[in-house]
This record gives sequence, C-alpha cells and structure tokens, in this order.
Amino acid sequence: MDLSVPSKENVIYMIDQMKDKLRMVNVDAMKSEHFNEAHYEDLMYLYEMVMKRDSFSPSEMQAIVAELGSLRK
Repeated sequence: MDLSVPSKENVIYMIDQMKDKLRMVNVDAMKSEHFNEAHYEDLMYLYEMVMKRDSFSPSEMQAIVAELGSLRK
C-alpha cells in the first residue's frame, strides 16, 4: 500500500491501523468515514507517530484523540 498518495482507501487504512494500535474503547468516535483527504498530511504525520511507539501515557492518548477529533470532517 502506497500511503504517500492521498486517497480515501489510505485514510481508511490509517484510521483502522491507529484504532487497533491504540486499542480504543470507543471506536465509534473514530469511524474512518468521518475523515477525508483534506487533512491527509496531518493524518499521515499522526499515523506515523502512533505506529512508531509501543505504548502511550494517558495524557498522550488524550492528546492523540484530541488531534484526531480536530481532523474530522
């Protein structure tokens, strides 16, 4: 999968991967259809940051969720 190309499929993939990695309890808050390519660069940056880490503190999780919330359409 070439994530360097903005597409709806790539957005869906990144959101699904972050949901799995973060083990989010409320997955409805992060439905992939709530995101689009308009903020692709920001979403890609967040995706890369999340995928590099093994664990997150509660405050980091809160910041990630807040950032994802700001990227929703």
